[in-house]
Amino acid sequence: MKITKEQQVLQQVINEAWENVDFKKKLMANPEVAIEELTGAKLNIPEGKTFVVRDQTDESTVYINIPAEQKLENVELNEEQLEAVAGGKAGYGYVFPIDPIFIFPGPPQPIVDPVFPTR
Repeated sequence: MKITKEQQVLQQVINEAWENVDFKKKLMANPEVAIEELTGAKLNIPEGKTFVVRDQTDESTVYINIPAEQKLENVELNEEQLEAVAGGKAGYGYVFPIDPIFIFPGPPQPIVDPVFPTR
């Protein structure tokens, strides 16, 4: 899987936050400005949306992110998605359609499957 420019920028931001306490504070207070100052990249946040950064570095805590409900009205699949559905490329697990700009890798966290908790 190819890493996108957005994912590279976010990894740079996360690495800096892990290593630089002052940057992490600035990132949490004003993420758009902190990211632009660090990377030179301006975030493209859609109008009406808010960009929030939460510190989830406490390894003694398990975090759950509840994403916005995905509305399926008037949704069209692209060619790659249509091929995957037609070819039966479904895998085990859950699929959450998210924009890659909001992927925040972090320290490994335990994953609990709500259907099969022992897996």
